Amino acid sequence: MAGADLVELAKRRGFFFGANGAYGGTAGFYTFGPQGAALKRNLEDAWRDRFTLQEGNREIEAPTVMPEAVFEASGHLEGFDDMLVECGECGESHRADHLVEDAADIEDAEALPGEAVEELIRDHGIACPSCGSPLAGRDVEDFNLMFATSIGPGDGHPGYLRPETAQGIFVEFPRLKEYARGNLPFGITQIGPAYRNEISPRGGLLRLREFTQAELEQFIDPEADEPPLDRVADVAVRLYPATEQADDEGEYLDTTVGEAVEAGIIGSPWVGYYLGIAQEWYERVGVDMDRFRFRQHLAGERAHYAADCWDAESEVDGDWIEIAGFAYRGDYDLSKHDEYGDDAFTVFKRYDEPRTVERATVDPDMSVLGPEFGGDAAAVAEALETLAERDPDAFEADAVTVEIDGDGGDGGDGDEDGSGGTREVEVDADVANFSVEEVTENGEHVTPHVVEPSFGVGRTVQTLLAHAYETDEVDGEERTYLALAPEIAPRDAAVFPLVTNDDRLTDLADRVAADLRAAGLAVAYDDSGSIGRRYRRQDEVGTPFCVTVDRDGIEGEGPETVTVRERDSAAQVRVPVAELADELAALRSGGAFADLLDRYEVVETDVETTEN
Repeated sequence: MAGADLVELAKRRGFFFGANGAYGGTAGFYTFGPQGAALKRNLEDAWRDRFTLQEGNREIEAPTVMPEAVFEASGHLEGFDDMLVECGECGESHRADHLVEDAADIEDAEALPGEAVEELIRDHGIACPSCGSPLAGRDVEDFNLMFATSIGPGDGHPGYLRPETAQGIFVEFPRLKEYARGNLPFGITQIGPAYRNEISPRGGLLRLREFTQAELEQFIDPEADEPPLDRVADVAVRLYPATEQADDEGEYLDTTVGEAVEAGIIGSPWVGYYLGIAQEWYERVGVDMDRFRFRQHLAGERAHYAADCWDAESEVDGDWIEIAGFAYRGDYDLSKHDEYGDDAFTVFKRYDEPRTVERATVDPDMSVLGPEFGGDAAAVAEALETLAERDPDAFEADAVTVEIDGDGGDGGDGDEDGSGGTREVEVDADVANFSVEEVTENGEHVTPHVVEPSFGVGRTVQTLLAHAYETDEVDGEERTYLALAPEIAPRDAAVFPLVTNDDRLTDLADRVAADLRAAGLAVAYDDSGSIGRRYRRQDEVGTPFCVTVDRDGIEGEGPETVTVRERDSAAQVRVPVAELADELAALRSGGAFADLLDRYEVVETDVETTEN
């Protein structure tokens, strides 16, 4: 399906469209219409079912605005950037790596340094997409993607709209671990909006300034916890490892999760486990597996904290797009928040039996340190404690040297310009009161490692629509339909009276629609136009089943019946009204329509051509 066709269908049938159209529109923001909002909600529910409920995880909902200190700790203030190049003629800003990818047939220009991107812009004669002026010689700069805001009245306190949902989980870890009773492993999920001030949003739902993420943060003890890999060991996956990407003749590797982990192609068993889970889930919700792969991050594009990272990618309109990422983040996140925050981001791991160990300690004589170092005395004492833990042999000398922050204060010279920094001070060993003691420990504090599957909900919605788009011929006419999985489709069924001039049919159709809704099914009611046109409208929005109330279903001697038509095959079967809700619910949960064809009367007459 061409991208323009998908955007046109999405707008016409109420899946998604550009926001704020009455005011000229705002790039990077989309509104989900009635069909799109329902499809998106069903997709989120399917994700929640698999990654929260079936995995035994817990879900939270954190604020979307967080104080600046959170992002200073996480590194987003310094390193959450994209490559920006500004046109010297019209002043428009563009994503430099995207321009290079479009012009130079390079898949991952984001992984290149800025200087290399500048050279590619010059070598390929890349011009401004807005005005056509050459961009050669223009600097490629880093642009921080976070939306800044102010918390509180006046200038308030600086804050940012979260660029990912993950930080809301990491920041609350000290409390979340209590809910898990301090036992590892445990997982926390969250589905919600995130915000990135994209330089040049494009591609419909593929690159937005406000988007929805579904993320799982799995907290593990790296020394003890292993995933239940046997559950997914035999799941077949198509991998695109970094080694194959670097080879001009590189190919996909079709293998199983178990084989890839055993061979070290997937470096982390935990990442392998979630690739297997995701493979099965994507197939469940309707992604075309012939247009799907897992691509390993190249060294230049992998986040500095990630030991291994893979993307789930789908082919849409001839391009491969990232729809999820799977990263082994190590202890980076919790260690950073432990350093910056005022709470403990560790878990106490109790030993099976108490252990007696030797521990180096100091008991600095503050009556000496105070007069000698003044306001820096406490910092000196803390530095001595750290040195004792790191290098106890240093205290065998007559004096020890430690490094402290500050400009000298009352007890030292510091930097001549008073600008602060660090300095070394010397302390007599006997003042430090160093000793080695035997202590009994019942456990230790462990900083958990994090495994993160992160899913882009909007990108998956666009993938499903693109992969579900089908055309065929019914009754000599071409039709367009969306072959969406019943679990994901915006509606579960549509109900039609065959004609509207018979009160018996319209009354029964009203009652059937009400009963199905009472059973929890999303149902449309349509009595406008020919039955064939009504079918076509429902086909185009992906409604999997249409229920038609006709005279044959009410004029016989048996119970009332209706015809149920399957979207993809256009096959029809007559089902008793009393059993309809249960049958449709079973179909929505994955049941086969062929089973209905075996149990009930198949309708041979072509009601699609019957007019009102």
